[in-house]
Parts: sequence; C-alpha cells; structure tokens
Amino acid sequence: MTDVNAFDTGALRLFDEVARSGSFTAAAELLGYTQSAVSRRVAALERAAGGPLFERLARGVRLTPAGAALHRHAVTVLDRLERAGEELAAIHGGSGGTLRVGAFATANVDLVPATLKAFAHHRPRVELRLVEGLTSRLMERLRAGRLDVAVISDYPAGLPAEDGQVLPLREDRLLVALPRAHRLAGEDSVDLRDLREETWIEAAPRGQPTLLVTACATAGFTPRSGLRVAEWSGKFGFVAAGLGVTLVPELAARAVPPDLVLRPLQGLAPARKVYAALPESPLPAALEFVRLLGEWQTCTTVSPT
Repeated sequence: MTDVNAFDTGALRLFDEVARSGSFTAAAELLGYTQSAVSRRVAALERAAGGPLFERLARGVRLTPAGAALHRHAVTVLDRLERAGEELAAIHGGSGGTLRVGAFATANVDLVPATLKAFAHHRPRVELRLVEGLTSRLMERLRAGRLDVAVISDYPAGLPAEDGQVLPLREDRLLVALPRAHRLAGEDSVDLRDLREETWIEAAPRGQPTLLVTACATAGFTPRSGLRVAEWSGKFGFVAAGLGVTLVPELAARAVPPDLVLRPLQGLAPARKVYAALPESPLPAALEFVRLLGEWQTCTTVSPT
C-alpha cells in the first residue's frame, strides 16, 4: 500500500526538481544537497510509492509512468501551497484576503459606505463583506469569529460586555426632522421645549428609556407619543405628511428627503456614541478600516432652508 504520509513538502520539492532537471546531480546542486542525499530521499519516496519513480539512464533519469502520475499531483500540491503562502502573507500584511464588516443600520447610510469606498481605494485586493444588524448581534458575531470589525452604538441598550477592543469613533447627535412648512423650519436651531405639543413619530424599544424621553424629561415635559414606525423611510413619510416630528441621527442626514428639514436641538441635545469593535488580535486590514472610519466627516447636519 502506498504510504502517502511519506510525501511531505520537502520530499515533493526534491522530487519535482529531479523530475524537471532529469538529474540527481543537478537537483542536488539546486537544493544544496549532496548527490547521495538526493539518492536516499528518492529511494525512500519510491519505497513509499510502492515502486520505481525514475528510470536510471546512462546520463540522468526520467520519470516512469508511476513517477509521471505522482509528479502531476506534486506540481498541483506545491502550486497550491505557494498560493496559500502568498494569500497568508497578503492577509497578515493587510493587502489581501477578506474583511468581514458589521454595522448598525444608520451607520450604513453614509459612514460605512464612504469608508468602504476609501478602503477599497487603499486596499483593492481585499474582498469586502458586509453584515447589518443590531449592536448586540454584531458583538455576538465578532466574539464567535464571524466578523473582523463591527461599527456599533451604545443606544439603546448600552455597550455589551467587552471582549476584544472597543474604540470610540464619534458622537452622533440626534436632530429633529420637520416638514418644510413647520413653524420652526426656518430656525437655525430648535428649543426642545417648543416641541412639547408635537406628536412624535418613533419606534422606541419597548420597556427601555429612549434618548427622546430622557431629553424631554430634562426639558420638563413628557413627549406625546404618536404612531410607532420602525423604518426610517416610513418615519420620513409621516413627518412629511404633517403627522408628527421625529429625531434623526446625524449619521443618517444624507437619507432625509428634500421635503423635510433637519435642525439641531439647543442645549444638551440627545446623542449616542459610535464605536468600532475589534477582536483581541485584529487583522491589519481591520485596523486600516478603523483608521479610515476615524477620518470620515459628516456630510451634512442640517438641511438648507
């Protein structure tokens, strides 16, 4: 029975050199072995293969049919190993492989797309994959080794227990979205107390305090609840129809339609914090992605009047 365990990488490289050069002597010179050492290694390979791999000629050697069959497989194996080495070097150098990115929904409006565009320019050979989800789910995937970097937020439930590295990126202010015909739409900024009679369109997590409720409590009133709408596009539609107002993260400003205006809130405006989460031993490509995240600038904070 053929002992395939004897076909280690070194033996296959020696076998390939003998097959290509047609000479034990030439292979020995190329590899820095003695001719007797090459002869012994080939003899061991032939025992493992169950028969001769080379015909010994007056001048040199040539492959037997069995040797030719083994050489085809050896070339494939050595080529795959060489490509594996190149791929591993690219991954460890940050210039190749795959980068798996996770992000919460509003980070995917502008922050993550703009950063991915810049990253693709700097590292064009790195394949990018994106997963969208809540912070808690993204951190689960990161801990399980299914993400290389995650863009997360401390809202609404705070940051999960930290595993790996969590790096602060920016504060994401919440702006108020108003219809263009609203009485306060022409103001540079809005006092939250001037909105105490407004109906608020939101999709607050049940049983959890929200930034809106906390901010309104500080301003001395309880916000009037309106329709619960989960999707941002739906919220914008209700606000445009004059059915209420809503808070919009600054990160999502680009997505606001032209029939609405965004205005910052005066005083201690509600805000959340945005972070980048990495495993304990991050890939160089992930570190480069986080560096580019830190260079991102807000596209717009308020809509023109």
